[in-house]
Amino acid sequence: MERKAREFIDSQLGQPIQKDYHYPFEDDLESFLSGISNTQIQVIGPELIFGCLYDKIGYSGISNEMFRHLVICRLFNPGSKLRTVEYLRQYLNKDYGVEAIYKFLDNLCFRKDNDCKKNASGKVVKPCDNDIKHDVERISYAYTKKICGGGISVVFYDMTTLYFEAAQEDDLRKSGFSKDGKHSCPQIFLGLLVTTGGNPIGYGIYEGNIHEGKTLVPMIKDLAGRHGFDHPVVITDAGLLSLIAL
Repeated sequence: MERKAREFIDSQLGQPIQKDYHYPFEDDLESFLSGISNTQIQVIGPELIFGCLYDKIGYSGISNEMFRHLVICRLFNPGSKLRTVEYLRQYLNKDYGVEAIYKFLDNLCFRKDNDCKKNASGKVVKPCDNDIKHDVERISYAYTKKICGGGISVVFYDMTTLYFEAAQEDDLRKSGFSKDGKHSCPQIFLGLLVTTGGNPIGYGIYEGNIHEGKTLVPMIKDLAGRHGFDHPVVITDAGLLSLIAL
């Protein structure tokens, strides 16, 4: 830029434009860059921007570094889990294995209150006792309520299907009506509850063969019970509000 500026000044003064401007700092810069490797470089732009928003909403209250990196990476560089692992290793020097990421994502998929286990002392513990999903929803709801003026009176609910390139089903991935037209692939249902402006309140993950309308009332009751909002106006499509579904 400085070279371009000098060329412009020369042209305005009617002087011959010199093309061989040389600046000592260029040698210093070249020497510096030749002596560093990718492991010494860290991308900070996404953290400065999306990290600021992450903290403003309140997600910094979730004491899990991996969650923070996965959220910011998903916003800035969305891709597969393998691509995410590669990006975090190359640009943030975070060496997360893909298996560790898949295992962590289980914490965001709480589905059954009766899936209880005993801890070392013999006490029965429900998965939600240490469930990050509920923490995410609690923080999301608090921020949504704040920007909505302190109350939730109107909510929007919808569902979509996510299919898997797999041959076998399991207790969650089931073959069913696919909105992607992948009827031969196992899938799951993802339900999302938002308020005006698309601000999130909560979400649910369900078996791929469930009737989507069967999730509406349980979703509303669960979130209303945990967050304390009563009898909101619910807006959704006709399929979710059919008598068969309810």
